[in-house]
Amino acid sequence: MGETSKRKMAPPKLGRDELEARLRGEFPEMFAITDGLVIEEVWHGGCRIRRGFDPTLLRPGGTIGGTTMMALADYAMYFAVLSAIGWVPLAVTTNLTINFLSKPAARDLVAEARLLKLGKRLAVGEIAISSAGEDTLVAHATSTYSIPAV
Repeated sequence: MGETSKRKMAPPKLGRDELEARLRGEFPEMFAITDGLVIEEVWHGGCRIRRGFDPTLLRPGGTIGGTTMMALADYAMYFAVLSAIGWVPLAVTTNLTINFLSKPAARDLVAEARLLKLGKRLAVGEIAISSAGEDTLVAHATSTYSIPAV
């Protein structure tokens, strides 16, 4: 996703600072300053987030566990949805499919999510995950979120 395509979109309904504040208020047990998750950038229908490296995330063979990448993809999609629809905390994952493409390096993971389709009740998007500082994808996910009627 190029910078040009991001700039042509409408501004996000929730900016990075407001999104972080609301997440900390609504989900303090899941979104704490110490959990290693950082929202780097938010735009309408997308975001880039980072999961700080922690040696406890490694599994045998020195790779970061798939559950960590799946959680990162789900967070990224949730934030992308909220950037487009505003604060609707009860939007939920209905599907998440992930393909692990290569072994991630023992460093931060970066996920970039973008919505492919946003409807009244469903949002569909894709998430690209790479090791920090590398262009090669370590995982690619697609996800569908259910948006409750408000």
